[in-house]
Order: sequence, then structure tokens, then C-alpha cells
Amino acid sequence: MSGSMEVLFLGTGTSHGVPMIACRCPVCTSDDPRDRRFRSSVAVRLANGRVILIDAAPEFRLAAVAGGLDRVDAVLLTHAHADHLMGLDDLRRFNDVARAAIPCLGLPEDITIARRCFAHADRPYRGDGWPALEFGAIDGPRAMCGTTVTPVPLLHGRQKVLGFRIGDFAYCTDCSEIPPEGMAMLGGLDLLVLDGLRHTPHPTHFNIAGALAVIDALRPRRALLTHIAHEISHAKTSAELPPGVQLAWDGLRVTVPAEAQ
Repeated sequence: MSGSMEVLFLGTGTSHGVPMIACRCPVCTSDDPRDRRFRSSVAVRLANGRVILIDAAPEFRLAAVAGGLDRVDAVLLTHAHADHLMGLDDLRRFNDVARAAIPCLGLPEDITIARRCFAHADRPYRGDGWPALEFGAIDGPRAMCGTTVTPVPLLHGRQKVLGFRIGDFAYCTDCSEIPPEGMAMLGGLDLLVLDGLRHTPHPTHFNIAGALAVIDALRPRRALLTHIAHEISHAKTSAELPPGVQLAWDGLRVTVPAEAQ
């Protein structure tokens, strides 16, 4: 595939979102729009125009409208925690746009949870206003939407979760460790999106220092941090990051060359 793909950040926040409920801290009361964060998710528009959604956060409908998202052709689940899963019902609008069921892939254990939570969506498309998802497992590189998607093994504390590589772009949210086999899949990236929760350590997420160590080891051309908690001021923290590393923000669009796909 020639040309480029576009990564749209639908959300960049932690599981609480920012502002957090019942919090009056400086970030939760900030007037900087980059400090307002839906739960984390991205939409990847390929050079052929097809769109792969990675995770479906609870605010998916709001984020899709705000971002002008006009189609979703497939869904990848990093894991089945509520902040990455609970927007799946709103894919019914994209079923009607495509007049087809939408594949939804992840680890087998996460697909089991998704099927249980969205049993009403585990069905063919019938044009009746209900969501239609084709749930399935992904256990290796998969041809999808005219490109190749490679699942990357990650650890979210002790839980096995997935990142995804598409061409020279990789998305690795909700992780505290990347096993050696995962690191081996992440060389030569143009853009790495990586969990960078906060400054202080956390048992199931990279803090910013940990994320920077991974970035230093992998040396992508550029890196963006996501899944950001309310302890992080966008303006202050951005000024402290090294060259080539930034905080992502809701609504950010990044173009990635797609020649290598």
C-alpha cells in the first residue's frame, strides 16, 4: 500500500477520564482543552480509506462525532477492561453505514468477556438497528482491511494484553512491561504510542520515566504518550519531555507513512 495512514486519537485518558469525578485538582479544573481526556482509543484510517478502531471507550459516540469519524471497518481490542470495551454498542451506526457486520478481534479470554457483555451484538447484520459484530481471536499477523495487523504481547501488571502494529505504527496502551518477544516486534517504527500514566510508579502501567526508558530502547522516529491520568498537566509535562516525545491529546491527528505496509 502506498501513501499514508492517519491516526486519530479519540481519547487519551486513564480509566477515570479527565476531569475525574469529584476532583478539583489543577488539571481537572484546567481550561486547557488538552487536559480534558476521554478514555483511551484510536481510529486508524488506512491509505485505502478503510478504518480500524482500536478499543471502544465509553465515550466512543461523543469522540466519533467530535472527530468526524464516518466509518469503522474493523475493531481490535487491547483487552476487555470497561474503559476499553463499553463503547461497542455504538458501532451499530457503523453497521448501518457499511450495511455489514464488523469484525471485532482480541485475545480469546477478552473476546469471551466481550461476547458476554454484548451478547445482543453477536449476530449477522440485519439492518434492524442492533449492533452486529463478528467476534474472533487474533493470535498472529492478520490480513485486515487491505493491510497486515500484528498483535504485540504486553503485560498490564500480571494480565496479558495486546498492543498492535500496523506498518510502521504501533499502539501499546495499558502496559507496565513489554516482554522480549514484544520488543522484537517494535523495531523500526515511525510512530510509537505508549502508555504513560503519570510520574509516580504504578503496578499496572508505565509511568513516564518507564515509558521513556522503553522509547530509548526502541528508538522510534517519534513517540506519543497516552492513557494519561489527572496528575499530568499537558503544558507543564510537554515542556519537560525529550525531543521526539510528546503527550497525545484528544482529537490529535497524526499522519504515518504507509509504504512499508
